[in-house]
Amino acid sequence: MERSIRRRPDRQGAAAVEFALVGPLFIGILIAIVVYGFWFLSAQSVQSLAAEGARAGIAGLDAAEQTRLSQAVVMARGRDMGLQPDRLSSQVQTDHSSLRVVVAYDLSDHPILLIGGFLPQPPKTIARSAAIQIGDQ
Repeated sequence: MERSIRRRPDRQGAAAVEFALVGPLFIGILIAIVVYGFWFLSAQSVQSLAAEGARAGIAGLDAAEQTRLSQAVVMARGRDMGLQPDRLSSQVQTDHSSLRVVVAYDLSDHPILLIGGFLPQPPKTIARSAAIQIGDQ
């Protein structure tokens, strides 16, 4: 008499194999979210600094005072936002009809961007500008 033996498939270790297949992709996506989220936050902060610098600079009576006011606000607010002052630079360009503030922030060796070494990297320097028209022109 022949008995048919039904074997149940052995599922032991299946979760480990599935994680080995999906885990690296999932971890890569999480790292990408952190890296790009940090970069977008920094870019928004730099844009905000440029706008605040332009608004402050418009109060100056001459080009030198406009430059001084703009750069002082950019540096003070940059520290408040958690940006490192030694990586932050600003330029003020004035003419008879407008005031333009250009703010740049260097992220070239920031640790958060370094953890995403295998990802397509966002620009290492974030540069944003804001301009305000002077007068009725």
